[in-house]
Amino acid sequence: MEIKYTNHLKNRLKLRQIDYDLPKKIYGESKERYYDTETGHYVAVLGVDMYGKTRDVIIVYRTESDNVRLLTIHPLKAGQKEARVQTGRWRKAE
Repeated sequence: MEIKYTNHLKNRLKLRQIDYDLPKKIYGESKERYYDTETGHYVAVLGVDMYGKTRDVIIVYRTESDNVRLLTIHPLKAGQKEARVQTGRWRKAE
């Protein structure tokens, strides 16, 4: 399965000065995945070193017939993941 970056993701990487390969790393290594009931997309979470500290960073993605399209990336604020799970917005993906 091929992994593709959207133009939006590429712009975010440049804007936030994030390593180009980090989204692929998060997608490949994440053991924590959710389905976002509000957007209909999937979310992968991984703790990574960013901006001098370890923090949870997510990529938002969707699967297509023969590839995975990575849509965007951003670091989570403290408690943000837990709040989205608690409200039911994010549900564990199988």
